[in-house]
Amino acid sequence: MFDVNKIRKDFPILSRQVNGKPLVYFDNAATSQTPQQVIDVIVDYYSNYNANIHRGVHTLSQEATDKYEAARLTIQQHFNAKHAYEIILTSGTTHSINLVANGFATLLQKGDELIVSALEHHSNIVPWQMLCEKTGAILKVIPMTLEGELDMNVYTKLLSEKTKLVFVNHISNALGTINPIATIIKQAHQVGAAVLIDGAQACPHIKPDIQALDVDFYVTSAHKICGPTGVGMLYGKEEWLNKMQPYQGGGEMIDQVSFEKTTYAGLPHKFEAGTPNICGGIAFGAAIDYMNAIGFDQIATYEHELLEYGTKKLLEIEGLKIYGTSKNKTSVISFNVDGIHPYDVGTLLDKMGIAVRTGHHCAQPIMDFYNIPGTIRASFAFYNTKAEIDALVEGVKKAKMMLS
Repeated sequence: MFDVNKIRKDFPILSRQVNGKPLVYFDNAATSQTPQQVIDVIVDYYSNYNANIHRGVHTLSQEATDKYEAARLTIQQHFNAKHAYEIILTSGTTHSINLVANGFATLLQKGDELIVSALEHHSNIVPWQMLCEKTGAILKVIPMTLEGELDMNVYTKLLSEKTKLVFVNHISNALGTINPIATIIKQAHQVGAAVLIDGAQACPHIKPDIQALDVDFYVTSAHKICGPTGVGMLYGKEEWLNKMQPYQGGGEMIDQVSFEKTTYAGLPHKFEAGTPNICGGIAFGAAIDYMNAIGFDQIATYEHELLEYGTKKLLEIEGLKIYGTSKNKTSVISFNVDGIHPYDVGTLLDKMGIAVRTGHHCAQPIMDFYNIPGTIRASFAFYNTKAEIDALVEGVKKAKMMLS
């Protein structure tokens, strides 16, 4: 049985007050909160076996190495990757995307084409623009519709034998749209292109099956999935990771070093230079275990209820407009109130203890498409409640009255 009140007790921060009001945390698309079970793992690491990994013969190093590599196996099994060494632990989604973009710098020629979607976070736009400047490749864009969906007819026309790489988010962080990535991947592979999927917004809501998707690269961040900040994952098919040059040089990623020549270590260490976020990696695995114990099917069902309830209640407010109205979306509602700047609404909501995100959400092209400065974004997680949504609705009404 899914018991939200029991789940909420796992999250210490949900019991605090902000500005004298009970915290209502609706900024989950930026960073989810961390349960006590994961916090305990972090404390245990620094209290009992804090040591560098892969290098020491002493007990603490071996214990830390075992825990870190066990977390890698947990991540592999969760995403159903074929091999554990196809899981590269990074500092997060942005790092993962930049790693792939750097790796493709020697694989592209002038005139090659890359395809990006209009729904992307800046982290899945800027690294590819930089790559095009280096290589002379051409960046093409899948346009979006007023509903916040990708125009798949145009995508089909953009694909050609010149297409080398397609990169699309699984779910839009700004609108909540769930993109048809299985179709995108299949069609890209038909012209020989590789595909990178930004799963940062999907992984808190969906359990992706990497082998079933047949995706070439999949990236995400732990801090969206009840884990710590500063750690994430790059999944890459073995054949692609072997083709790519390392992103960084240094310790851990080498086989042999001399002043004449250096050879690189095998996967995954080839792409893991330097001392990693050891505690973060271990906690990443613990966060995945925590969410799997609740069950992603139950999480998805409950969050869909929150989405429907929140959408209905917010639309009852006169002058409120929701951006991103795809029928296939997750628990994100981006909206504005006529004549009022989103920042002003967000500031007043904070005074009421309600945390939302305002602005362009690192997705400025989407805001330009709608010709707006930004939105108010309420993003729900499985530990939120309908009562909290009621508080948001009343808060928006109060802000509207004060600012109109």
